[in-house]
Amino acid sequence: MIENVGPVDASKNPRYSGIATFARLPRIEDVPRADIAVVGIPFDSGVSYRPGARFGPSHVRESSRLLRPYNPAQDVSPFEIAQVVDAGDIPVNPFDLSEAVIEIEAAAKALGERSQRIVTIGGDHTIALPLLRAVAAKHGPVAVLHFDAHLDTWDTYFGAPVTHGTPFRRASEEGLIDLTASCHVGTRGPLYSKQDLEDDARLGFSIVSSEYIEEHGVEAGIRRVLQRIGDRPLYVSIDIDVLDPAHAPGTGTPEAGGLTSRELLRIIRVLSATNMVGADVVEVSPAYDHAQITGIAASHVVYELVTLLAAQLAR
Repeated sequence: MIENVGPVDASKNPRYSGIATFARLPRIEDVPRADIAVVGIPFDSGVSYRPGARFGPSHVRESSRLLRPYNPAQDVSPFEIAQVVDAGDIPVNPFDLSEAVIEIEAAAKALGERSQRIVTIGGDHTIALPLLRAVAAKHGPVAVLHFDAHLDTWDTYFGAPVTHGTPFRRASEEGLIDLTASCHVGTRGPLYSKQDLEDDARLGFSIVSSEYIEEHGVEAGIRRVLQRIGDRPLYVSIDIDVLDPAHAPGTGTPEAGGLTSRELLRIIRVLSATNMVGADVVEVSPAYDHAQITGIAASHVVYELVTLLAAQLAR
């Protein structure tokens, strides 16, 4: 049995030194195989408000230096039971959004040939569409568990059909998602009209809103989520603005009244019994962050997702 290559040993090499791969893991080119690849997509040409998420992957990596090999909350040592690697960044065209989407899909499919599972660090939420195209090409329509302050099922912005506010409408229309098993978590804040909610339901999503969690508690929200997604192949997409700005100020479209980082991590951890096939964490905009608050939250979210995938692959 080939022994997995884990992170740099912090007792021999200080955490603040060396190349900032995610969790100080080996690069994909430095190991013979990969079970789980963490990859960045530094792209934010689809944003409608504050830019800067193109710098998200490097910020999350830098914020992940303090992560350690054993996850006590899940009782799993993910880097021991799976070969987890940092696959670097996918280079995409920052001036042509349509070409960028094509490039992301092609690169995700190619990386999927080298690694069983991919966790992506964005980048803005536009990237979820080509990532879902790549996942659905391999697994068929997937249940989407979408953590976000916003629905992201709007139609167009300035006539543009593909932006960070439209990926799940396009994914639904293209038949990429399971219309009976997809769910938003943490949505809140003003909408354009009630029609937004009606369209969202038609496109295949149920909602566990931030208000629902406040009123009924996290455990009630978890029960609704698990009942909704069942045992379908699951893709998890996490916009960091699902967190309250107190916990994630460094994002492009913040909304008051969000989840705490503790609540988000709790919900993610219960996905251990699901059939997760991929995930992304998006919309970290470092220019608006303070003392790596957002970057640290995002790095822990990625760590929990990697732990889940490692445990699932080991079963």
